[in-house]
Amino acid sequence: MAAGGDALRSLLRAANTLLQQRRYHAALAVLKGFRNGAVYGAKVRAPHALVMTFLFKSGSLREKLKSIAQATYTHSRNLACFVFTYKGLMALQSRLQGKKIPFHSFFAACIGGWLVFGDNNPINSQIIMYLLSRILFGLSRLAVEKGYIPQPKQDPFPLVAALIWGTVLWLFEYHRQTLQPSLQSSMTYLYDDSDVWQDVSDFLLYNKRTDSK
Repeated sequence: MAAGGDALRSLLRAANTLLQQRRYHAALAVLKGFRNGAVYGAKVRAPHALVMTFLFKSGSLREKLKSIAQATYTHSRNLACFVFTYKGLMALQSRLQGKKIPFHSFFAACIGGWLVFGDNNPINSQIIMYLLSRILFGLSRLAVEKGYIPQPKQDPFPLVAALIWGTVLWLFEYHRQTLQPSLQSSMTYLYDDSDVWQDVSDFLLYNKRTDSK
């Protein structure tokens, strides 16, 4: 038993020594990036999938749990693979050119995005749309900082909010098929299902009646 403990301590010391070696830093950073991508993807997707599945999906408990597990695995795997690819390409480019330049980030992320997120599925679609909204805000702020567009005299956020909500509800009412399925489900629950009830039970307690009278 003591020999096993000594061996474990020796192994931990060797691992810690390896982790302190600067020459291995780039490779180890790629591996930790893979780890962090997997953990973060699971943390983000699991609660989201849990809520959306039990709110909007039908089926048995086993089918729902399987759906949650699959969505969590896909998100976790994709994010881990993307971070691994991105950091690996960043390290490679920096080593080849002797320094890090802004184009390296764009090129590495483009390759990673193509390889990992190029498959058009619901998980990837949600991630890309999430990023797109942040990019638009970020580019707008950058354009103001660089002087490409003038600094607004008033906060433009109220106008942006009005236009976004106006557009999405117009699409939902008249071109619903263009919206992503999870958004359609959410908006159906909010705006369509609230038009239908039979008595106080499905007016206040439940969204829809499950019994047939």
